[in-house]
Amino acid sequence: MGGLSIWHWLILAVVVMLLFGKGRLSDIMGDAAKGIKSFKKGLQDEEDERPAQRPAQRLQNQPPMDPNPDHKLQPMQDDRPAH
Repeated sequence: MGGLSIWHWLILAVVVMLLFGKGRLSDIMGDAAKGIKSFKKGLQDEEDERPAQRPAQRLQNQPPMDPNPDHKLQPMQDDRPAH
């Protein structure tokens, strides 16, 4: 009780072969392999087509931001209990 015996696996294999057939099952596996290969090839082509990007500017090289001109806005008060 609990596990599948060799007979269970054999019956399952026969049912799968009857449903899909020998040729159909191999066609499905071949199509899956072709799909994986084309996906990998697409990823390689995408990497090859990307132009060399310049590294992003660091924050130190960017101009400082202007403070918010609205005087109504105040920083949020800290509501944590003091220890």
